[in-house]
Amino acid sequence: MRELTYTGRWTAEWREAPDPKVRSAGEAIVAPVAATTCDVDSAILAGHGFIAPPFALGHECVARVLDIGDAVTTVAPGDLVVVPWSINCGTCDNCRTGLTAHCTSVPHMAMYGAPIGGSWGGLFSDLVHVPYADAMLVPLPTGLDPVAMASASDNWSLSWRLVAPHLKSRPGARVLVVARGSIGLYVCDIARALGASDILYVDPDPEHRKLAESYGARTAETLEPIRHGFDLAVEATGRVDQLALAVNSLAPESICESAGNHFRPGALPLLDMYLTGVTLRIARDNVRSHLPDALALAASGTVTPERVVSHVLDWDHLPDALPEKHLKPVFVRDTTSPPTAP
Repeated sequence: MRELTYTGRWTAEWREAPDPKVRSAGEAIVAPVAATTCDVDSAILAGHGFIAPPFALGHECVARVLDIGDAVTTVAPGDLVVVPWSINCGTCDNCRTGLTAHCTSVPHMAMYGAPIGGSWGGLFSDLVHVPYADAMLVPLPTGLDPVAMASASDNWSLSWRLVAPHLKSRPGARVLVVARGSIGLYVCDIARALGASDILYVDPDPEHRKLAESYGARTAETLEPIRHGFDLAVEATGRVDQLALAVNSLAPESICESAGNHFRPGALPLLDMYLTGVTLRIARDNVRSHLPDALALAASGTVTPERVVSHVLDWDHLPDALPEKHLKPVFVRDTTSPPTAP
């Protein structure tokens, strides 16, 4: 099989790898049919990551199940499924309490798309090995488009977690979104659907701002310091200076969610945060725990994640098209019939 391999700044290529096989009763082999870039992939391709190439890329996809072990009960060959970005067993103490990104059955930070916590391959691959099929794979609800939901593995479900629980506990909250990619736009869509009273979206890209405005958000190119303005701030830039502006824009005893990958150091206004009473969370998402609710919202008809998809491209074009700075390209393969198992 082929796997897309990051080889250097803005460079990726197909490389051959052995076909994965089902070797134990709980495993599965899947074939991605719609895969897309996570916002952090752009940072990796630009050379801002902390892991030296080469390594297999990709950790967001909808796939078709090809083969399963004898003990797998939740999916069957031919099913369309979402493949979570992190590897998790579903049975350890952390997994049972919802901390699936911190599974203790695998090395710390085990994931697809980067050799962290072992080498699990990437989801921009012709075939993917899933070690814990019942725990990890989530059937795609009937009627949802795999292209629209290619990001459910991470960015869509992460965006749900960044805003949905807070709007449930704070109905009508005022939401600030400081972003540079798809996460911020998904947050705007979800926040509007769940009743935010005001959304301010900050992004220097005019096309992104235009899409955010279609979700009912006010927009700005840059964020000016705003004191005591918002109940929830979501930062997804990976820039500490933007995170600092976001936390300084909060009303007393409010919340900031940081989804940016902060590869570069910086300083936060800790005294101001203390005086305001800011709750700040900087975290990877326990995506498997949030997938059912995030997919249910997508299936409700109140949100339109498909509008964030910027390009639909053929799978074989991955090496040439991926380095381009598309917002949310989705790479597709034939989904009209199940591929055959290797």
